[in-house]
Amino acid sequence: MTQSASPSPSVTPLNFRGAYRCPACRRGQISALVLTEAFGCNTCNHIFTANLAKQSVQVVDSSPPLAWRWNGRKWKPTHRDVDPLNGWVWCLAIAFVLLPTSIVALGAYVFPPLPDSAWGWFPLAWAGLTLGAHFACVAWLVMEYYQFPAILFLRLGQRRLSSTGNSRLRM
Repeated sequence: MTQSASPSPSVTPLNFRGAYRCPACRRGQISALVLTEAFGCNTCNHIFTANLAKQSVQVVDSSPPLAWRWNGRKWKPTHRDVDPLNGWVWCLAIAFVLLPTSIVALGAYVFPPLPDSAWGWFPLAWAGLTLGAHFACVAWLVMEYYQFPAILFLRLGQRRLSSTGNSRLRM
C-alpha cells in the first residue's frame, strides 16, 4: 500500500508505509529504508530521519541538517530558531569583503603597470577577483546560517547534467 504525495483532496499523515515527494530535490520520491526508521530518496540519495509524532523529516547527511514538516499534502520547511545576524556581524562581513579589495586596489593605484604593458589590465582584474571571492565567502556563510539549500540544488543539477551526459554517450 503506497500513498503518493501528489496533490489530492485528502490529507495523508506521514508514515513509513507511504512514498512522498522528496523535500530536498523535489524530483524524486522518498520511501522507508528497510529495517530503519528513516526515509531515502531515489533521486538525490539523501537519507532522512523521521519524527512521526511531529510529522517531520530531517536530512542527516548535510551540515547543518535541513528539516521539513509534512502538512498532509506537501512539505513545509522548518526553520531553526536563529537570531538574526546583528550589526557587528554585518560590519565584519563588509570589512572582510572591502578591506582586502581595498588593499589590492591601493597597490594597483600606488604601483601602476607600465603604460604600454600587455598586463596593464591585471591589477584591476585581480582587485575584482578579490572582491568576488570574498563576497562569495560571506554569501556562502549567510546561506549556511539561514539554511538556504542552494548547495543541495547545485549538487542535484550537477548530477542531472552528468547523468544526461552519460546517457548521451551510451547512445
